[in-house]
Amino acid sequence: MDILYLMIICSVSLAVVFLVIFIINAKKGQFEDDESPAVRILFDDEIKTEDTGETEQSKEKSN
Repeated sequence: MDILYLMIICSVSLAVVFLVIFIINAKKGQFEDDESPAVRILFDDEIKTEDTGETEQSKEKSN
């Protein structure tokens, strides 16, 4: 029966640790931008060149 009390204390303390970590990260703004990572993959075909900052597609259109 003593092990049951120990397991309850361990699980509740672990849940409290995860809750504190979640609250800290929520206050830092970790979960505010949840849409752009999903949408960013749709615009992956525009590769920017490092020297001019233009995209490869805009270079092809101007030629």
